[in-house]
Amino acid sequence: MKILGIDPGSRACGYGLVLFEAGRVSPIAFGVWRGTTGPLSRRLEVLFARTEQFLAESRPDAVAFETVFSGKSAASAAALSHARGVVLLAAARAGLPTFEYEPLTIKKTITGYGRAEKPQVREMVRSLLSTGDAAIPLDAADALATAICHCHHATAPTFDGHASAC
Repeated sequence: MKILGIDPGSRACGYGLVLFEAGRVSPIAFGVWRGTTGPLSRRLEVLFARTEQFLAESRPDAVAFETVFSGKSAASAAALSHARGVVLLAAARAGLPTFEYEPLTIKKTITGYGRAEKPQVREMVRSLLSTGDAAIPLDAADALATAICHCHHATAPTFDGHASAC
């Protein structure tokens, strides 16, 4: 099963596609979509288009997201929510099940510690995926961590209330 993890943002959106097969997780693709400059509406339009294109090309079986972190400023949380919304819309239009995980759950699943810092998460993602010294941007590492987390919690409910198993 192919799982796409997303670390949404209106200026930088991390993505990580993994293959979960026979209890093993392997990386397929990862990176960061950088938004354009300008108004939020234009950045969201670009993010939506990139997400739709990637979903059509990669054909994942499910998409996993991190919940909005409430410790951010109201403006940051709003922009993040808008970015999540357009990525969720792209996944819905592609007919894909979507899953959501708390940041503490993702970090604990990946590192064993729910308050791990981004560099620690990246190092564990490298180790779990056997990528060696591959240059993995922090946003992409967070997205890969989210996808890996889904593989470990594959019976969590989707946004539409259904459950799926890897």
